[in-house]
This record gives sequence, C-alpha cells and structure tokens, in this order.
Amino acid sequence: MTRPSVLLVDDEPLSLDTLARILDEEFDVRAATNAFDAERILEEDWIQVVISDQRMPEMTGVELMARVRERWPDMARIIISGYTEAEDIIDGINRGGIHQYITKPWHPDNLLLIVRNACRLVELQRENALLALEMKMTGHALEARMAQQRARLKRNFDLDSIVRSPESPLNGVCEQIARIAPYDIPVLLTGESGTGKELLARALHYNGPRADKPFVAENTGAMPDQLLESELFGHEKGAFTGAVNARVGLFEQADGGTIFLDEIGEVSTAFQVKLLRVLQEREVRPIGSNRRRTVNVRVVAATNRDLEREMREGRFREDLYYRLAGVRVHIPPLRERAMDIEPIAERILADAVRDFAKPVDGFSAEASACMRRYAWPGNVRELQNEIQRMLVLASGRTLTADLLDPRILRADAAGEQVSEPSPAPWVAGATLKDRVEALEARILRETLIRHRWNKTQAADELGLSRVGLRGKLERYGLVPT
Repeated sequence: MTRPSVLLVDDEPLSLDTLARILDEEFDVRAATNAFDAERILEEDWIQVVISDQRMPEMTGVELMARVRERWPDMARIIISGYTEAEDIIDGINRGGIHQYITKPWHPDNLLLIVRNACRLVELQRENALLALEMKMTGHALEARMAQQRARLKRNFDLDSIVRSPESPLNGVCEQIARIAPYDIPVLLTGESGTGKELLARALHYNGPRADKPFVAENTGAMPDQLLESELFGHEKGAFTGAVNARVGLFEQADGGTIFLDEIGEVSTAFQVKLLRVLQEREVRPIGSNRRRTVNVRVVAATNRDLEREMREGRFREDLYYRLAGVRVHIPPLRERAMDIEPIAERILADAVRDFAKPVDGFSAEASACMRRYAWPGNVRELQNEIQRMLVLASGRTLTADLLDPRILRADAAGEQVSEPSPAPWVAGATLKDRVEALEARILRETLIRHRWNKTQAADELGLSRVGLRGKLERYGLVPT
C-alpha cells in the first residue's frame, strides 16, 4: 500500500531531521531547506501535505503556502512556528489557506495526529472530485438505467403478468383495472385479507399516467391516530415526545404519484375527519407546523370490511367513503377461484426455490389435489406460507401431500375447512349412517396421506388390522391421487 507523501520545508537542518524521524514511519517524507527547492520537489512529485516553518530567510512560510495554494490547491498546508502573533495566524489563514497552524514546542503524538488528519482530508477531497467527475460523465447512463428500472417495474406489475388461469374470475377484475388505470380517479379495492389488494394497487399505479412517480403504501389500521397522522402528514422536530427530527409524511413523499391506504376501514372516526380534509383540500399540515403543503396524489384505498354496512352503523363517514370510492373493485377470495390455486402455487414455489436456494421439481399430484380441495381462508398469503413451510421440511425433490398441514388434509370434498369431527355441510340432510361414513372416509384419507399411503402404519394408528383397513378402502373407493 502506497504511503501518503509529506514535504517538510525548514531552513534549519536539525529541525528537518527531527520532523523526518517522527513522520518517517508512517509517511513518505521529502525535505527541502528553502522555498525554491520545495517548489522544485512539488513540480516533480505528488505531495499530499506540505509542512513549512514560518520564519525562513528567502520567503516566509505563509508566502510559500500562498504560492502552493495557487499552483497546487489540493494539497493540505501546515505552518509550524515558534511565534504566536495573531497577525501571523490570520495572515496564514487568509493568504495561505493553511489547514493547521502548529506552535512550538509541539508534541510528537499531536503532530502525527494532525498530519494523519490532513492526509485523510486530501484523500477525501480527491475521492469527492473523482465521484463528481464520474457522476457528470455517467449522468446519461444513470438516466438510462433508471428508465430501464422503471420499465422493469411496469413489466412486473403488468396486468397480464398477474398469475391466474384462463377461466379465472380474476380476469374480469384485471380488465376493470385496465380500464380504470389511465384515469386519475380514486379507487377502493375490497376483498378478504390476503387476496392481493396491494398487488392490484401497484398495477393501477404502473399502468397509469403516474407510473414514473412514487408509489407509497401504508397499513392505516396498524397504528394509533397520532402515529398515523405523523406517518401520513409528517411532523416538525419537537412536535411531540420522541420527535427528535422532522419527518416528511407519506402524502408528500408520494407527491405526483400514488398513495395506497390499506385497511382503511380500521381508521378511527376522529382520524377520518382529518383524512377527509386532506383529500378535499389537497393539502397537508405536518404536526407542529403552521404551514400547509400542497400535494398532488392519486389515492387507492383497500379494506376487507363492508364499508357500506359500516356507514349505516355510523362507524365510517359517508363523505369520506365517496371520496375514496370513485371506482370500487372487488377481488374474489381464493376459494371462489380454485382454478387459480395450481398456477399461483407453482409461481410461489418458483420464488421460494430461488429465495431459499433449495431446488425441487414441484408438487405431487396428490398434494395438488389436496390444495385444490382446501378453502384457504387466509387466501394467497396462507398459500404462500404453506408452500414455504413444505419446501423447508421437504427431504426429496417433490413436495408430497404428507408435508401439508393436517387442517388442509382434513378438507372435505366440497372444499370446506373442517377443524373438528362434525358433519360437513355437503352431507347435511343425509342419514346418520351416511354422515358417519363420510366422516370415517375423511379420517381414513387424511391418515393415509400423512403416512404416504403406508397401510401398515395407518392401520396401527387407527387401531385396525390390515385386512380391516383394506376393506374400508375398498368400501369408500379410497386410492392414492
């Protein structure tokens, strides 16, 4: 590693020798006994720090530093003097632009520290100059790269890239989003948790006229009013306990773009008034500030509640509802589009394989069938968690049905989740014998799947003989999927 270079200038050889001995262990030291030799060395070598005595016969240290400053402005300049007249110090600062003024007698450790800091300052200035040059030279390249990133984002949230089957009910939703996106109108997305409301909110943004501007999201139901007000509208320093710095709110951060307000149905009635005022006036006032700031944002809100019922029962303001619901889009739950489960599961698995670096070939036919039968009350989010868990637990190249959670294996033929032994809705009205047999068939199938259709192990768990188990399987027509 190249050592920093230092030039010592002093007409007294003994002083030069003393300085050189102290600095030589860390620095590449050059020495000159007069200003003219010093300038010759500076013309030939790259010097980072110049240290000069003030009182010299041909030229003072300040005069030398003034010449150095003119010809080599990037060098750090240090004066050493046994005289501490204020006039000399002021002259050195004004004319020579000196980095440090050291008075005699000086301490070796203090001298080393000053020179180290000076070298670091020069290096930082040099790096800054190189970065500025690089930024200037690559400005167009950066703009092109940003344009590529924006195009990639638009592709990621293109409506055609949303995973679904050709006959999915989600096709109609995507067509509706495509018609709405070009128009600057507020949108209210409704649907159960985990159905992908934020994904569609991003699709609205990136397929609309604000695609090149920011998209910001906030779960409005996850925090108390004061914190939510601070998050959305910002605050000034000292506005409340804990406000150690000023904060720009999300409405200002999203200026020109889109703000996504998730779980809007959870907001208190008191905060609904403040939000309504912002939407009406297109202005925000940070907590602790007297100045209002104009914002231009598109608002996309989402909820899993029935806001019309909430309005009737007085828990949601009617005027705020109509500000948010310029267009209302409902996203059906996963249980209403079972044909989407398999393609969504395959996409989730592909992403999980990449993230976890654990390759598998896919799902077994039986595992896919079990997933299609389950109701997925947590929708896509629950499906994602289940697939990631299966991948982590898997020991082979295929994700088999026995890796599924037992609650999924207990799902009945009508796709309803069954959490306890009770008659399923699809056999309601049947005789007691029919209901008991349906329940027995479900228990048998779940047990066999968990044991990978090992009949000996399943029979042992159920307290049956192999012959008795085989008879029941034949009776109910249970075979591996």
